[in-house]
Amino acid sequence: MPSITLRHLTLGDHDAILALWQRAGLSSRPQGRDSRKAFAEQLAGGAFVLGLEDGDKLVACAVVTDDTRKGWINRLAVDPDHRRQGLAARLIEEAEQALRDKGIHVFAALIHSDNGPSLSLFQHEGYKPLDIVVVTKRDYEDA
Repeated sequence: MPSITLRHLTLGDHDAILALWQRAGLSSRPQGRDSRKAFAEQLAGGAFVLGLEDGDKLVACAVVTDDTRKGWINRLAVDPDHRRQGLAARLIEEAEQALRDKGIHVFAALIHSDNGPSLSLFQHEGYKPLDIVVVTKRDYEDA
């Protein structure tokens, strides 16, 4: 069985990322903010995507961004056939180290309140929930 390898994903991995998100049950907006064009713009703006592959199959990924003060781990997904193997924790660790390498030492993730597995995962990795309210406004539905 091939070993799980880590790499920085590129625009060429866009379709594989969307397919993984679908398998993992994450919603996406492939005509809006998750389009190939939007993904290219995110990468050009400094975001990066860490991926874990089993052979040539993408089995986990996370989008990592920062606002120069705080690092964000977003859209973390693990293929259902590869869960409970420590892949999500590995991605969190790798994302944190990449952010430390940029001089960032505060890490965050936005998690929907009804996503118990993600909340448990991040708490297990040392993250603490904050009692804050996030407000959002969209210029259009797929933004």
